Amino acid sequence: MNDDSTSQISLNNFLSPTTSTSTTTSTSTTASTSSTTLSTTTASESKFNKWKQNAITVAGGNGDGQKLNQLNYPQGTFIDKNKNIFIADSSNHRIVEWKYNAKEGQIIAGGNGYGNQMDQLFSPLDVIVDEQNHSIIIIDFGNRRVSQWLNQTQQILIHNIYCWGLAMDKHGFLYVSDREKNEVRRWKMGEYNNEGIIVAGGNGQGNQFDQLHSPDFIFVDDDQSVYVSDRQNHRIMKWGKDAKEGTIVAGGNGEGRSLNQLSYPQGVIVDNLGQIYVADSMNDRIMRWCEGKDEGGIVVGGNGEGNQLNQLHHPFGLSFDGERNLYVADLRNHRIQKFEIIL
Repeated sequence: MNDDSTSQISLNNFLSPTTSTSTTTSTSTTASTSSTTLSTTTASESKFNKWKQNAITVAGGNGDGQKLNQLNYPQGTFIDKNKNIFIADSSNHRIVEWKYNAKEGQIIAGGNGYGNQMDQLFSPLDVIVDEQNHSIIIIDFGNRRVSQWLNQTQQILIHNIYCWGLAMDKHGFLYVSDREKNEVRRWKMGEYNNEGIIVAGGNGQGNQFDQLHSPDFIFVDDDQSVYVSDRQNHRIMKWGKDAKEGTIVAGGNGEGRSLNQLSYPQGVIVDNLGQIYVADSMNDRIMRWCEGKDEGGIVVGGNGEGNQLNQLHHPFGLSFDGERNLYVADLRNHRIQKFEIIL
């Protein structure tokens, strides 16, 4: 496969908020998250950290494209201890690493057009780095697989899964969200010849406490609690270890712009104080929710859809670095924004 226009059409179809979970694997996209990076926080961390409202563009920002100084719908991010940024550059079908203060990235996986060959990716959505063996683990969304890359060599870990978000806990367990089955599963690293264990959802599509509807990015804390961006339910769910149902920790009051609402949330990360940060995608803002509170607060963004330094356009993946600077994958601006913490 080498017709990138086909992939872009699929991506635009996906980005519509009304996208159904029954979309086929040719649908392209977002993530985590995800980033799913959790950095150690000192005891002196402020109860309510604040960030500069004008961001610094640390990757991309030169329009959508496939040059090494460009990104094309970046989604999940991961920040390592040296502040190097790993990016799921989804519509370029590659993972790129931007070294600290670099002016361009380098391709570390994919980048050979979209396809299912062993040197290719198809709409990668999320990425994490296993710093034990310096490998990268990738959500290869379009190929319905989770793969591990080491020195440009790919190993497929999990097959036939409508995967989206990715996380690893401190014990080395791997967590993957499945939008088709509306669940999150956990695997022990190195043991992928099984179906894994359901740790969130798995009770069909819905909005009950034991259900999810299009789970996207995920985050796992030190207690192995799983936080799920429950996209179509406009909420963040927390599932404790071995829990049979989750609790709503952000949103859950319908789709909207009020401080007690979210609109198609994407990236989710949690700090060591239990404060929950959410990429409130369609509201173009990053929200912070303290567990147990009825509403959240705007951390950055929220100044309308746009490309100014105090604006976002459909934020997706979120990450912190070791100094608690906040990184946002600014999807439709094709850039990664760094919001510096105010000390």
